[in-house]
Order: sequence, then C-alpha cells, then structure tokens
Amino acid sequence: MRNYGITYDTGMTADGDCTRMHFDDAVARRELQIIASDLHATAVRVTGDDPQRLARAGEYALAAGLELWFSPVPINLEPGALPGYFARCSDQAERLRRVHEGRVVLVLGCEISLWCAGFMPGGDSVSGRIAAVTDPDLQLKPDLMAALGSGLERARHALRDNVRAARETFAGPVTYAAGPWETVDWELFDLVSVDAYRDADNAARYRDELRAYRHFGKPVAVTEFGCCAYRGAADRGGMGWMIVDVKSDPPIIPGTYERHEEEQVRYLHDMLAVYEDEDIDSAFWHTFAGFEAPRHHTDPHRDFDLASYGVVAVLEHEHGTTYPDMAWEPKQVFGAIAAAYTRIRP
Repeated sequence: MRNYGITYDTGMTADGDCTRMHFDDAVARRELQIIASDLHATAVRVTGDDPQRLARAGEYALAAGLELWFSPVPINLEPGALPGYFARCSDQAERLRRVHEGRVVLVLGCEISLWCAGFMPGGDSVSGRIAAVTDPDLQLKPDLMAALGSGLERARHALRDNVRAARETFAGPVTYAAGPWETVDWELFDLVSVDAYRDADNAARYRDELRAYRHFGKPVAVTEFGCCAYRGAADRGGMGWMIVDVKSDPPIIPGTYERHEEEQVRYLHDMLAVYEDEDIDSAFWHTFAGFEAPRHHTDPHRDFDLASYGVVAVLEHEHGTTYPDMAWEPKQVFGAIAAAYTRIRP
C-alpha cells in the first residue's frame, strides 16, 4: 500500500448530537503529531462538517508530515446546498495544497445518500434514515424499496454537481467516500474510495467486493475500516456502535457486553493482510478517538468506549498516564497499529 492511515474527527453534528463538542487547537496539533510519530501513519483522513475546523486540523496534519485527506462530511444538508458547501471546502483544501506542495486529497463527502437529507426515506434525521434502511422487513416493502432506488439515483447525480463545484478551485486529486450500497460514476474521480467494513454478512465475499472496485482502472482506497472494542464487535463491523440506546435519557448500553480489545487487534491484522494482497492504495482505520464516547471503569452500561472505534479510550475528568497531556489512554489496537505501520510502511 501507498498509505497507512487513520481517520481523525474534528466534529460532526447530527440530530442535535455532536461527535466533538470542543475543538482545541493545541490538542488537535498534539494528537496529529502522535498519529505521525507514534502511530507511524503516513496519511490521515480529517473528517468533520465545519470547514474552518477541517482547515486548521489539516494544517497541523501537514505540518506533522502526513498526507492529508481533507474530508468534509455534511450532515442533513439538502441536495441543493451541497455544491456551495463543497465549493467552500475546496477553497480551504486548495489553499493547503498550494502551501504544502500538493500533499492533499479532497474527499467530497461520505455516504451522502444516508448522511444528507433528500435522498433516502426516513425523513430529515440521520436516525430516521438509518432506521428505514436497516428495517428487517425492507425486502417485503416494495414502496420503500422503490424509494431507496430513486434516492440512490438522485445521490449519484448530486455527486456530479459536487465534483463540478469542487474542481473550479481545487487542482489536486479528488475522491468520494462511498457506502457499499451506493452507485458512483467513478470516471468523475481520481481515486475510487469506499467505506469497507467487513462483518459477518459480507465476510465470505469481502475480497471479491474489493476487487470489483479495481475494474474502474484507478487506485482504490478504503476510507474507513475498523471495529469496536467488545467481544463480537468484528461481526457487526460498521454497525457495532448501535449497541447504545441513544433514545434513553441519558443514553445507556442496555445489554451486557464484554470489553475485548483484542477484537480490534485481530480485525486490524486481518484487514491489513487483505489490503496488501489486494493492492489497496490507501486504508484508514476508523477512528483515532470517539471524543464523546468516554470510558467508564465501573458501570458497563455507561462505558461508551465499548461502542467506539477509537484506538484511544477517552477518559472523563482525568488525564492519561501514557500521555499525561491528553485526556485519553491508548487501547491495545494503538500499539498494534504502531507496530504494523512501522513494519509495512514504505
């Protein structure tokens, strides 16, 4: 592979909840230095919905020597608002690209059919759309299936408008973090990218699905892979976070789940072996930290780090011991990534 990376969240707000309430520049700069020097990553996919936060984190990533995948993720925007949003983000990405000699890839959104409004059934909320597409009786509801099909077609056309707006200002490589269910006109992009979580349902065909993306004749990137830190999380892949009951006030984890950080380590090694075999260009573990999913040492029903894909566990009201200047502690997968990326990086 060319790039061994990780995603880094600057904050996204969906349905009133934010994945990172407070963004501190000194903390972000330090964390991105750690990603480069301690995790030995070669690239970072900086995600978020605020162009200014993205630009500041992008500056710190480039200063740390990382290749920057500048990845704005609009949440609940209507299709008509997307080209203007991506045009603003493209201006920021182009400024960084010019200053830092081209080490910037622009990622024009992530799974917009689901995260943005106006495509999928389920209303104007992300939770409503997720509920609609994960309905266990989906195949038995022809009206819902038809709405899904037409929504995906609208999303495919929206991507054309987004690319056109971005290329007016951004002169570097452009890609899109697609969901596996989306149909994308990849001739519009310089790289083919997909959020490719392996789970129990797709494990048998996972390699074949990755190989299919190579048919477009362009480098293939995995913009997200990973699992949570409880036993059995690998089988849930990208849906592992849904063990949290977000409708409860306050939210809780209603079931009983065993912390099993080795689950993340095994998943990491399995996936890196696949990506090496399948000649993947770049792969990004999701994610560095679940900033609003802190660990709780005594109450498993409030140990939200179980449902986090982070390589570090965020701590409440305390500082870490390994990194005393940070409010988190590395999980086992942190060391596994550091060792693996040191061994296989170019």
